[in-house]
Amino acid sequence: MGLSEFESESLAPKAMSYGEKQSINITKDAFNQYLDILDINGIGHDWKYSIDKCILQPYFEYLDWRITFRDTLEYLKIIKDKHSLSYYRKEVYQIRKFLEYLGIDWAIKLNPPSEPIYLPKRITIADINNTLSHFKDNQYFIQIKSLILLGISSGMRAEELYQLNIDDIDLDSGIVHINHNPSNGQSTKTKISRISFFTNNTKDALYEYFTYFRNVRSLKQLFSQSHITRLFRDAPIQVKDLRKYFSQEWDRRGGPTSIKKILMGHSLKGDVDLMHYNAQSEEDLKRIYDKVMGDKSIVQ
Repeated sequence: MGLSEFESESLAPKAMSYGEKQSINITKDAFNQYLDILDINGIGHDWKYSIDKCILQPYFEYLDWRITFRDTLEYLKIIKDKHSLSYYRKEVYQIRKFLEYLGIDWAIKLNPPSEPIYLPKRITIADINNTLSHFKDNQYFIQIKSLILLGISSGMRAEELYQLNIDDIDLDSGIVHINHNPSNGQSTKTKISRISFFTNNTKDALYEYFTYFRNVRSLKQLFSQSHITRLFRDAPIQVKDLRKYFSQEWDRRGGPTSIKKILMGHSLKGDVDLMHYNAQSEEDLKRIYDKVMGDKSIVQ
């Protein structure tokens, strides 16, 4: 969709591109139209909210909804000093993506900085036990324990844990369904639904938590993001570290990397074996999972 289809007061009906010396007025209706396009492209609700409220709207408000090349550069200079390199990269990319959508010529000059060198944090069973000890007197300990055990035994992303419903967890078979269903507030990074598994000690914790959840009226979601984030604010590790533990523990036990990628929901693009050859049934995956993880990861 080009500029002529955008409801902007300063845009000529047939205009398709804009140079550095021109300005573009953007109406809120036009911006909402762009958000609608993100919706139909299958973007997750939480990420769409972040793009809307945390990235693009602050940019528009700083520029008083009148985009110019010079003011855009000034805005990027300001946020570069305020935010982490990782988050700043996301901001630049989303702003550039919107400007390219408008057909703005100079958008191509807005290149995010290089990805920072990242050294993964090593997570051990001692870190897991220390975190459980940290929460032992918390009124939500039953909930927190089930979240931790599910996270370290399934390899789910933090956002995927937050979006879970009771119906997504099959206690009898030890299967968790990780659904990509944006209309229901659920999304995965690859936009593909998948399954993973959990151990028997996780199953016991979930049984206890489900009973607790059904009787505590203050809990509306299994693992509400705002609620869990607040609880973990001063914890030894964060929810995102549970996935790291699963990945590292799987490798420590010699589990096949190809199966780990499938269970964790990694993108399979570029992996010829997984894209074209390595097809595994649910039963195959469960058998391999049990062989690798079993219940050897039981916390103290």
